[in-house]
Amino acid sequence: MASNTDRRSPLALVLLSLLAEEPMHPYRMREMIKARGKDRIANVAARNSVYQTIDRLHRAGLITIRETEQDERRPERTVYELTDAGRDTLRRWTRAMLSDVAREFPEFPAALASLMVLSPDDVLAQLTARAEKLKAEIDERSAELAAVGDLPRLFTLDDEYTLTIKRAELRWVEGVVDALRSGELTWSEEWIREIAARMEGQEHRAG
Repeated sequence: MASNTDRRSPLALVLLSLLAEEPMHPYRMREMIKARGKDRIANVAARNSVYQTIDRLHRAGLITIRETEQDERRPERTVYELTDAGRDTLRRWTRAMLSDVAREFPEFPAALASLMVLSPDDVLAQLTARAEKLKAEIDERSAELAAVGDLPRLFTLDDEYTLTIKRAELRWVEGVVDALRSGELTWSEEWIREIAARMEGQEHRAG
């Protein structure tokens, strides 16, 4: 079983990176993640996710409490800072995430593996909708990236990578949509049963 210091996650990495800049409290961390657009790579939709991850990092000795801020106008806020172990872990996690090809389980490939439960026309409609959403997201991200102006490329590599992946996915989805529209890619329940029977026969012969 992995120890707390080995339980890396995108959110934990982003939080450690922020604390490598300067000490801060969890509320400010969450606001900075959203302001910088990093909520696309680390899920902070639920406020508790930040506090729970901070608690885990604190218990693991990767961060420590620097001070507690008190203000009559707002609740008490705990300011955290990075420990030496946290800085070492931040570097180790970054190296691992850059070099390792993680085994991930996204929804889209799972849906592709099961799309034969729908009709070709239904799949065409769903993939057409996906393509439109991808186009909108690509346009939005491209505009945001252009708006940063002279910001060095070092600070936008994650956005650049995401845009590249989205554009590649859009090209692929549009290719499948074209194949569905032309009839090059199609199926029926009878055809699927025939293929299933043929594959079952091959498995029996191989066994």
